[in-house]
Amino acid sequence: MSIARVTEIISSSPKSFEDAVSTGIERANKTLKNVKGAWVQDQKVVIEEGKIVEYRVGLQITFVLND
Repeated sequence: MSIARVTEIISSSPKSFEDAVSTGIERANKTLKNVKGAWVQDQKVVIEEGKIVEYRVGLQITFVLND
């Protein structure tokens, strides 16, 4: 029987939401073992002088705990 845990991370990118998600998952894999899934909880943008300068995502990362 496996036990999974969920942790929340926030990631950002100057390019796109998709890049912010990819960056967050890549970083989570460096710290967490057995990452199995992710859920995008929310998306936000930072605007300066009328232009989007940063895309941010809140991710719920699911990983399986070792025995």
